[in-house]
Amino acid sequence: MSNALLNGLAGAGGGIIAQIITYPLQTVNTRQQTERIAKNRKNSDSASESKPPKRVSPGTLYQIIEVIRNEGWGGLYSGLKPSLLGTAASQGIYYYFYQFFRNKAEAIAVARKKKGVGDGTPGMFSWLVVAAIAGCLNVLFTNPIWVIVTRMQTHTQAQRKIMEARRDAIISEYSGSSSTDQTILQKKLAEIELMKPCPYGARNAVGEVYREAGISGFWKGIIPTLIMVCNPSIQFMIYESSLKHLRAKRATNKHGLKNATALEVYQLCALAKLGATISTYPLLVVKSRLQAKQEIGGNIAFRYTGTLDAIVKMIRYEGLPGFYKGMGTKIVQSVFAASVLFMVKEELVKAYVLIAHQSKRVLRNVVTFEEKDLLGFVL
Repeated sequence: MSNALLNGLAGAGGGIIAQIITYPLQTVNTRQQTERIAKNRKNSDSASESKPPKRVSPGTLYQIIEVIRNEGWGGLYSGLKPSLLGTAASQGIYYYFYQFFRNKAEAIAVARKKKGVGDGTPGMFSWLVVAAIAGCLNVLFTNPIWVIVTRMQTHTQAQRKIMEARRDAIISEYSGSSSTDQTILQKKLAEIELMKPCPYGARNAVGEVYREAGISGFWKGIIPTLIMVCNPSIQFMIYESSLKHLRAKRATNKHGLKNATALEVYQLCALAKLGATISTYPLLVVKSRLQAKQEIGGNIAFRYTGTLDAIVKMIRYEGLPGFYKGMGTKIVQSVFAASVLFMVKEELVKAYVLIAHQSKRVLRNVVTFEEKDLLGFVL
């Protein structure tokens, strides 16, 4: 098995385990990112562009409890199946191409060393380029899966907003003082309260996206997602540089360990992911807004036509804090998930190498034993 394929499969396995463990936090974080909360605005706003209602964003723990209370434990795992498919495909594709181009970069560095240039190892810029290329290829292949996952994670939230818009419209229509109007109003409101959300699976999400925007709808948010390739690029730059420093330090200690332990890999990856997440989080919020179901209602602040439109409206109606909604949840989820992923991936690679080495040794011993038996028989 090639080194690139081995890392790709190990990355897919590690990604699946990390996704299952941290998925509830990811679901809540996606809902936090797509929740619109307006900043305080002056009364000089035009009547045609009324501001969204002011709401206070609840905390992560409260939102988890609310999801469980209203939707059951299954609500925290909405879209898990396509998410696991996306994680396996995403991590497999990413780590395959990352290892493939990493091998190329290392070969180039060795060739440059023979010419008297460099120390034979790729520099920080090389790691950035390698991670960026792998990330771009990963995004182009897997973006449709994440559009579907985002729709499934935010479907209940979107349905609730639709019901709120209907309720407000009915109240506005039947707000007269007559007893007949009040009776009709109460009846209409009771009907809305009795309405239950329709079952919503991956097929529903695919059909909804296709009806809204056709095939191109499955690549919504592709621009901020491609820009966000710098997230894993920054992450791998920090990780590889830290790992290189650790190995260089270990090389001076003849009696010490040569390779990083699972705990050290976990710690290095946590540090790398933390730095990458903080620097690129606003792009993640914009991407989630574009991929989620666009709000239905009269307020244009709730609908985005593209990346630039989303950025402009978020600045205008929500201010800069809107770009950092749910960042605390995301830091916990992404750092923990990335650390588990790296640790599991590295251990899977080590296990495969160990098993392969043991298998070769056993096979070699068997062949040697058979040769001795054959020699004894001939003699």
